[in-house]
Amino acid sequence: MAFVKAADGTEIFYKDWGSGKPVVLIHGWPVNADMWEYQAPVLAEAGYRVVSYDRRGFGRSGQPWSGYDYDTMTDDLAALLDELDLRDVTLVGFSMGGGEVARYLSRHGAKGRVSKAVLVAAAVPFLVKTADNPDGVDRSTFDQMVDGVKADRPHFLSGFGKQFFGAGLLNFTVTNEILDWSLMMALQASPKATVDCVRAFSETDFRADLAAITVPTLIIHGDADATVPPEVSARRAATMIPGATLVEYPGAPHGLFFTEKDRLNQDLIGFIGR
Repeated sequence: MAFVKAADGTEIFYKDWGSGKPVVLIHGWPVNADMWEYQAPVLAEAGYRVVSYDRRGFGRSGQPWSGYDYDTMTDDLAALLDELDLRDVTLVGFSMGGGEVARYLSRHGAKGRVSKAVLVAAAVPFLVKTADNPDGVDRSTFDQMVDGVKADRPHFLSGFGKQFFGAGLLNFTVTNEILDWSLMMALQASPKATVDCVRAFSETDFRADLAAITVPTLIIHGDADATVPPEVSARRAATMIPGATLVEYPGAPHGLFFTEKDRLNQDLIGFIGR
């Protein structure tokens, strides 16, 4: 297995498939790089070099006690790009991974390394409701998530997966096996990272980060996303990122990397290749 070392010595696991213009895939909470199973091979076959990695605390990466803030996690991404000397990169961030895209571009700048950005069901610009963010999600929602993880992590994550993929009595596209696969990924994560990252993706304010993005940006979101509602995320982000393009998928849930995989792959390939 391949790893790079973060500044604090944490080992970050990554996959490096294909050749050509690089695409870096950044996973969401609470899964890992394996979530890109239906994108990474397709992109590699389309002629791109596809790098995906496990965020610290998740999957096969190291599980330190601390460092689950966006500055540190973004520095981990920078260490990966620097170690592999990737240039002309398209960063693709899903859910909380969208925050890493935004923070990387404001904290480190494109620097000739990043040429495009894609935010997929991303948890930006600012999720939690505060005095200056009155349209956000009530903090109690995230408190309940933390309480659920601490009380019975497998049970909570199993239920969360159903909302994540929009699974229900009328949705037969999401099999029990896909739900089990997602749960398996989630349970590989450190309990500490799982809790700390709820606080990170809900309480980090990315509004200034989005305003600093200067590369062409594509925003993709499902209009039926019950996990990260588009009215508090994608639609606001599209007004904050200069020149951003917003594409909403009708009826799509949060886990559209599986439920809408064919359309997502087409949109990614079309955007990266332009």
